[in-house]
Parts: sequence; structure tokens; C-alpha cells
Amino acid sequence: MRFFKFAAAALLGVAALGLAACANTLSTEVSRYQAMPAPQGQTFVVVPGEGMAANGGLEFQRYAAIVAQQLQARGYSPAASPQSASMVVQLGYGVDHGQVRIVDTGFNYGPYGDPFFYPRYGFHSPFYYGWDDPFWYRFGGYGRGGLDSYVEYHSQIDLHIRAAGTNQPLFDGRAQARSYTNRLDVVVPSLVEALFTGFPGRSGEVVKITVPTPPHA
Repeated sequence: MRFFKFAAAALLGVAALGLAACANTLSTEVSRYQAMPAPQGQTFVVVPGEGMAANGGLEFQRYAAIVAQQLQARGYSPAASPQSASMVVQLGYGVDHGQVRIVDTGFNYGPYGDPFFYPRYGFHSPFYYGWDDPFWYRFGGYGRGGLDSYVEYHSQIDLHIRAAGTNQPLFDGRAQARSYTNRLDVVVPSLVEALFTGFPGRSGEVVKITVPTPPHA
């Protein structure tokens, strides 16, 4: 009996390690259309776009600063004022409410043939494994066939760059991801990094990019 309990604990540990490893990176899908000019003294201002960015505020300013750093690293300069900017950068972002996913753990638990269900005091005693066993609910219990569930969130950022005055499109980009968290402070910086990987990219390309998530996540 101890062996079976130890084996189950080991399996749970492996699963937890796998999930932790996934939490350290974010797999994204990036699409880009661009006609960006080479850096020649252009200036920019970052303004709120759609989704959760629409109301601006301190949260938006944090992510706008990350976008500004990426553009500066590529030779463009922040404008002294919005009126003096030669490019307007519109940033939008958001995450959904999540969707429950059901997975088959590969274990089929029930009162017969279940190694975790062997009785301590006999099958007719109320004190048999499975009655108050924490593995019982974790793995689905009798009749559920070892099903487990988790919540999957979809997040996205949109970046549109326009020439000030003429509104000529210079860049349209989108980065999307699925994750186990809906924390914007985790997913948005990583989505921005993915979008700017190889920036501005080839117009019309759709690429899959895996980037690290913030260390504190």
C-alpha cells in the first residue's frame, strides 16, 4: 500500500514539475504586416488601443513603457510631446475569462482494481482508502475514469503604428498565447517581447515564438 501511495505522489510531483516548466515560458503566435521606415530620427508616442488598454491609466503606462523601450532599442525616439511625434503607436491588450479543459490522466479509479482503494480494515469498514483519500478527488474518483481539469486563458496584444498627420499604416501586429494564468503582469510583457522578436519582420508572416515569462511569475 505504501508503494502505491509513493508512486502516486511521485507522479503528482512529475506533473507539477512539468507545469512549473511550462510556467517559465510562453508559446505565442505572432502575425505582422509592416511598411516600417528605417530609423532616421522618427519620434513616437504610445497611446491606448482596444481591450483592457482602452481606459489608459497606470497599468497601461507600465506596458506602454515596455513598448517604448523596444522601439528605442531599434533606433526610434520618444517624442517630447504627443503633438511633435512623427509616429503614433496604438497598444491594445486583454485576456479572457478562461475555459475549463478536461484531460484524461490515464488512471481509472474505482472501488475495484484501484491500488489506492485497498481497504485498511476491510471492504465493509467506512475507513477504507478512497473515503477520505486526497487522491480520490484529485484523480476523479469512482466512475469518472481518472479525469482532471484545468483553466486555460487566452491573451492577446495588438500594436498599430501610424504616420502622424497622414495616418498612413506602418505596422500592424498581433501576438496571442494560451496560458495557465490570467495575470496581465505575466503575459503582456512576454507578448510584447514576442511581437518585437525579429521586428518588424516580413509583411504577412505568422510565426510561433516562445519567450520567457517574468522571473517573479
